[in-house]
Parts: sequence; structure tokens; C-alpha cells
Amino acid sequence: MFEGVEWLFFDMGNTLFDEQRAFEHRIREMAQIAGVEYEWLYGEAVALYGQHKKGDLALARRLGTELPRWHKEDEAPYEDAEECLRTLSQKYKIGIIANQSPGTAERLEKYGLLRYIDLVAASAEERVSKPDLRIFQIALDKCGCTPARAVMIGDRVDNDIIPAKAMGMHTIWLRCGIWRDWQITDEQEQADCVVHSLAEICKYL
Repeated sequence: MFEGVEWLFFDMGNTLFDEQRAFEHRIREMAQIAGVEYEWLYGEAVALYGQHKKGDLALARRLGTELPRWHKEDEAPYEDAEECLRTLSQKYKIGIIANQSPGTAERLEKYGLLRYIDLVAASAEERVSKPDLRIFQIALDKCGCTPARAVMIGDRVDNDIIPAKAMGMHTIWLRCGIWRDWQITDEQEQADCVVHSLAEICKYL
């Protein structure tokens, strides 16, 4: 399936980094602002994500409240992130293609992950965001890799799988986090491989 692959590109949020605590923090603050029950609001948000909608943003608009800031300090790498990167970096070049605020490389360095990564293409620095195909092309151009020799690994079908496939890249959907209930409706959304943890990726690559 992945014969001839040279580069693996990872998303960050809900792929290498667990965003669950940050998501819960935002929903809890929104519930306080709107004067509604946290459990109800959380359930509504998750249900909306399953319908291909950004649940927290949609609910903020529905309730007429501001969307609380994202607490990036609540994010942390998944427990198996370092072992996954260490293992795969022995065979492949590793890159990042992610929609992130400034300082992505510094955050990776903070957690000891940057040593396994050969290229970082983040939206804040590249001034273009996924699903725009340009950020994928920027990453491929920087590393001198053709799409057919690259794999995109991410948690979002809309931001990771669809555009990467359009580029001609291989794709792995890491089905976890708030986008895990996305329902595949057509071929362009179908990843080459679906996994539920970073450790599972190592079985296929």
C-alpha cells in the first residue's frame, strides 16, 4: 500500500497532540457564559462535529455568545507520540503540515519531539491554512518529494484526507478526537488506511 514512500507528514492537533482537555475547557467556559449545563453543551458540540460541523463555533453562534479562547496550554502529546515518531523516523523522513498558531517548532522542541522531525510547515509561518492545497505543495517543495512518495496522517477528513488525496498523496486517517465520528459519504473522503492510535500506524508503515 505504501511502497516507495519516503516522507510521512503529520497533523498536530488530535494527531500528535491530544486536544481533549483544551476542548473541554472551552466548552466549560462557554457553558458558564451562556448559563447552560456543561454536559448538555458538550453533548451538543460532539454531535455537531459528527455532522461535519465545528460544534463549538456553531453553538457559540446559536447561543449568541463569544467563542472562548483556545487554551493551548492544555494540549500535550499523546502518550505514544514519541515512540511512534522515534520508530518511524528510522525508516522515513518526518514532516508536519498543520494549522497552528506561531511557534509550532518550539512546542515540538519543548516536548522533545522536534529531534524526530525534518520539516515543519505550519499555517502561521507559511501564511496559508489547510485545506488549501498550497500548504501541502509548500511542504513537498521544501523537502523535494513527489506526492506519490508522501503520506499525510491526520484526524480530519476535510483538512487532511481530502486535500492530500487531491494532491496525489497517500493518506492515513487517525480516527480519534472530536472529529472521530465523521461519516464517510464519498470516495474522496476515503483514506488509504484508518487507524485509532499512533501506535497502530507503525503496523502499516
